[in-house]
Amino acid sequence: MSVDVAQLETHRTILTGHCYRMLGSAVDADDAVQETMLRAWKSIERFDGRSSLKTWLYRIATNVCLDTLGDRGRRVRVIDDGPVRTIDRLDDELATQPRTHWLEPVPESRVIPEHLDPGERAVLRQSIRLAFVAALQHLPPKQRAALLLTEVLGWSVAEVADSLDTSVASINSALQRARTTLAVQQLRDDDALTGDQQRLVDEYFEAFERYDIDALAAMLTKEATLSMPPFTMWLQGVDSISAWLLGPGRPCRGSKLVRVDASGQPAFAQYRDGGRTPWALLVLELEGARIRSMTSFLDVQSLFPLFGLPPTWS
Repeated sequence: MSVDVAQLETHRTILTGHCYRMLGSAVDADDAVQETMLRAWKSIERFDGRSSLKTWLYRIATNVCLDTLGDRGRRVRVIDDGPVRTIDRLDDELATQPRTHWLEPVPESRVIPEHLDPGERAVLRQSIRLAFVAALQHLPPKQRAALLLTEVLGWSVAEVADSLDTSVASINSALQRARTTLAVQQLRDDDALTGDQQRLVDEYFEAFERYDIDALAAMLTKEATLSMPPFTMWLQGVDSISAWLLGPGRPCRGSKLVRVDASGQPAFAQYRDGGRTPWALLVLELEGARIRSMTSFLDVQSLFPLFGLPPTWS
């Protein structure tokens, strides 16, 4: 069956999404898809058309990810990696971990094709949310792959078993263990922000640019968290977060925010110094009409180019 490079490239976006869910990193996902395309092209003469080209590529991408995961540990969120901290012992608590240690957000445009119907897009947006991808990282790689291929991509157990070169019984067992470990929430079709949530995000934008800490504090849940990878420190509770923003976080006063689409959640690119200094990719996680988590990803050298963001914002 004749297949050219252009046909392979039409599947790059969906493959990137799959690799992101497997690996927890947009950068690693891009590398994995590039390796997938290389392996596919080298073995294109063995593609006989008995399955779809997309299914064949998913199989290759899954095995690329499994190879990658065999070489390193899982990525984590800061709030899952150590105890909550306080701001009264900052000198000995501002430790960091390398970029490869942390879960990273992903631009939606790189992982969700435009041509999908609204229901498919909604499921894929939920499947790239930070909490879901972080939970996946707790699964052994083959369990992770089996769960994603069935729950997100809708493959049959027989198709997954064939893809992973194992038995149906083995996949059923892996899925049972994965669902027990993950207590996986059903991915719903409805993932749009409610009217109240959209207003909350708009008000957050305005309050942050004013640096109105009282207004920001009023938007948080009682147990809200603040984290800033690569720093290992994280804070919890309205009082601790407010104290941080009014203390060590004061240089954020005068920041400019730019709305971006990241990991299926409300997010902003933050530029400090009136827009001159790229500082963080800020992702919000909501609980009803309140904010339960604020994560400021400080690795702007990797993330801002990935999101197509300029070096300054006027």
